Amino acid sequence: MKTIERTIAASPETVWQLWTTADGISRWWAPDGFRTEVDRIDLRPDGELVYTMTAVDPAQVAFLEQNGLPLSTQARKVFTELREPSRIAYRSVIDFVPDHEPYEQLTVVDLEPAGEGTRVVMQVEELHDDVWTERLLAGRANELDNLEQLVSAR
Repeated sequence: MKTIERTIAASPETVWQLWTTADGISRWWAPDGFRTEVDRIDLRPDGELVYTMTAVDPAQVAFLEQNGLPLSTQARKVFTELREPSRIAYRSVIDFVPDHEPYEQLTVVDLEPAGEGTRVVMQVEELHDDVWTERLLAGRANELDNLEQLVSAR
């Protein structure tokens, strides 16, 4: 497991809300240049989060089009553990790697009070190789940056 940490200037309850509701997720859960729309969220163990990510930045759109890739992709996560407001764990379906059979990857997020904010500790199971693991870590770090910016702007 690889670990990413951030301290977010909001209570664990606020971070939990942003991480577990369609409205919250749609406001920050996408890498730069994309937007996220939640198609379905069933917040319970074995419940699913299904969302669609769409490229909106012209550079991202151009890259995807030049490489024959779709501008929108649907992703699915299955919750494995939910302990409000301190832990969110889910398995992501990794079905977007060319020439690789789909598989699942575990992410565990712990939310701990830290002064007037929340320490977010994200443990990420590695993917099938170092290159894809680094891409995953960069994407998750970017998402946490977006969460941090959203909270700071409030």
